[in-house]
Amino acid sequence: MLLTLEEGTIAVRLARKAIEMYLAEGKVIQDRLTGVFEQKRGVFTTLTKHGELRGCIGFPYPIKRLDEAIIESAIAAATEDPRFPPVSLDEMDEIIVEVTVLTPPEKLNVKPTELPKHVEIGRHGLMVKRGFYSGLLLPQVAVEFGFDAEEFLSQTCMKAGLPPDCWLMEGTEVYRFEGQIFKEVRPRGEVVEVDLKSCQI
Repeated sequence: MLLTLEEGTIAVRLARKAIEMYLAEGKVIQDRLTGVFEQKRGVFTTLTKHGELRGCIGFPYPIKRLDEAIIESAIAAATEDPRFPPVSLDEMDEIIVEVTVLTPPEKLNVKPTELPKHVEIGRHGLMVKRGFYSGLLLPQVAVEFGFDAEEFLSQTCMKAGLPPDCWLMEGTEVYRFEGQIFKEVRPRGEVVEVDLKSCQI
């Protein structure tokens, strides 16, 4: 079930509130919402600063209520992304908050060489698993970097710490999912839904 723009706005505001409360007071907010927010959904929170990634963490699978998953992923994106130092409270004036609500990952049971035909850029995100390794890239990544389906598969393999051609090997599991993206136009500003098909990132 898709979220309305109003629900997407609530989701982004909740993510920002969770981050700012945690950075200011060290407290995890306990806000619980109704409707779609009671459903278990996968979600990622992405933070960008002046157009550059500042943090991105989330839950690929629908294992938590959406409101809980937003709160936890938002705090983690700000404080636990190993690629970046923790966000400071002052920085939040310059950071744009983006929330991507996911559909459950769907395993692609096709021949490895057929995989690119089942990946639609601007629609699908990817997750690759092999042994103890796993990696995920959101749908917007392929659009932002201009990947075609094969490059997107390769980049997801590398995100998992695997060789770029790992998706062609037997025993590698490839999953696709879709994401509904809501983000601030500017820090604390209006929230819009991003249409990847028109590449309005």
